[in-house]
Amino acid sequence: MLSEEEKERYHRQIIFPGWGEPGQERLKGSDVFIAGVGGLGSPVASYLAAAGVGTIRLCDSDIIDLSNLNRQILYSMDDIGGVKVKTAADNLKRLNDSITVVPLESHIDDGTIGVLAGTPDLMIDCLDNFTARYVLNRYAVEKRIPLIHAGIYGLSGQLSFIHPPETPCLSCIFPEVPPGERIPVIGATPGVIGALEAVEALKFLTGMDVSLKGKLLIWEGDLMNFDTIDLVKDPDCPVCG
Repeated sequence: MLSEEEKERYHRQIIFPGWGEPGQERLKGSDVFIAGVGGLGSPVASYLAAAGVGTIRLCDSDIIDLSNLNRQILYSMDDIGGVKVKTAADNLKRLNDSITVVPLESHIDDGTIGVLAGTPDLMIDCLDNFTARYVLNRYAVEKRIPLIHAGIYGLSGQLSFIHPPETPCLSCIFPEVPPGERIPVIGATPGVIGALEAVEALKFLTGMDVSLKGKLLIWEGDLMNFDTIDLVKDPDCPVCG
C-alpha cells in the first residue's frame, strides 16, 4: 500500500491514465538491475529513483574521473576519485530516501552476473562495451528476464526492449562485437537515450505496453530523426536460437 506521503510525492504520475495507484504500487515492489552507472546509467537511475522504483541495484567497477563529467550527471567535481556505485547510491538516496539502492562494485562477467543480478524484474543495459552486454544478454535469455539495451555514439543512439523468449536477443541484433574504440560522446546524447530507457522501464514495470519489443529505435541527433527497425529472430543464434 502507498502511504499518504507517497501518494502526494507521486501524484503527477499516479493521475496519468493507465498508471494509477496500482501502477505506483507495482513500481514500489519492483527490483531493477542497472548495469553501468555512467552516461546512460545516470539518467536511467535518476528517473527510476525519482519515480519510486522500490529496489535499484547499481553495478559498476569504475572510479569517477574528470573526463566523466560532461555526461555523467550523477556526479560533480567533489566526487572525483570516488567509487561510482557508492557515490551514485548516496546521490540517489538524497533524491528519494524511501527507496532501496544497492551499490555493487564489480565487473560483470559470466562468473559474477548470477550473484550480482539475481532474479530482478528487469535488467537495463547502460554499459559501454559489448563484451559485458553479451554477458547480460546470455543471462537474460537463460533466466527469461526482460532486458533493455541501449548504446550511444556522438550524437546518435539506439534502444531496444529484449524479452526472452518472445523477441530477438542482442546476439540476433548484433552477431559480432563491433570494433573496439574510444567513442566520442556529446553529453546530452546519453541523456536522451537514457531517458528513453527509463520510459520503457517505467511502462513495463507499471504494467503498460512497451513500444520496442522486437524493434530497434535509432536516434540521429544531428538530424533530429527517429527511426524504428523491425527485428527478426535468428533461428541459428547461438544464444536464443
